[in-house]
Amino acid sequence: MAGSRKIDLAEAMALGPGWRHLCFVMLYAPDPRMFFGCILLRFAVLMQMQFDGCLGFPGSFVDSQNSTLENGLNRELLAKLGEGVSAFSVECTDYRSSHAGDNPHIVAHFYAKRLMLEQLEGVKAGAPRAQDHGLEVLGLIRVPLYTLRDGVGGLPAFLENSFIGAAWEQLLKALQDLELFELGSVLSFETHSYRQHSANSWNLK
Repeated sequence: MAGSRKIDLAEAMALGPGWRHLCFVMLYAPDPRMFFGCILLRFAVLMQMQFDGCLGFPGSFVDSQNSTLENGLNRELLAKLGEGVSAFSVECTDYRSSHAGDNPHIVAHFYAKRLMLEQLEGVKAGAPRAQDHGLEVLGLIRVPLYTLRDGVGGLPAFLENSFIGAAWEQLLKALQDLELFELGSVLSFETHSYRQHSANSWNLK
C-alpha cells in the first residue's frame, strides 16, 4: 500500500467510518514431499492471481461494524475459494499485522493460517468452483519455496512478478518469521525489486 504505515489492531479498529477494512490471509501447510525427487519442499504456501494480473492473498473488504474481522474474512474466503475453506476457520490468533494508507482510506489486516496438507489440497481442488472464480480471482498459485542451482530460479524468479499492495513484503516477512524458508541470499538478490513493488497501491474501487 503506497504511503502506508504499520499500526496496531486496536488503533486500526478505532479508525473512523470513512475507513474501509481489507482482510487477507496466507494459507500454508507442512509438505514433506520431494520436488523432482531431490528438493525437499517442507511447506506449501498459496497465493492467488488477481483480476488485474497481480499476485495477492485471498481476502476482500469486510464490514467491521456488523461482524468481527475474522468472521467477515471467512465469509469472503468462501466466495473466493469455495467449499474447501469450510474445513477450517481463520481465527484471531492467526492475525499478524495491520497497515493503513491515507489515500485511499484503507486499513489492511494480514493473517497467516497454518493448515494440514489435506486441507490445503482441498482448497486448491474446490477453488475452480468458487463463486468468484474467473471474475475477481483467476486461480491459485503455489509459491515455489526453493532456489534452483543458478540462484535465480524458484523463489527469486517468482518474486519478480507484480504483486498487489504490500503482498510482496508480507510474503517475505511471513516466510522469515514463520521459518517456512531460509531467505538468505534471496533477500539480497531481491533488494532492487522492493522499489518496484513498493510503488504498487491498492487500486481498488
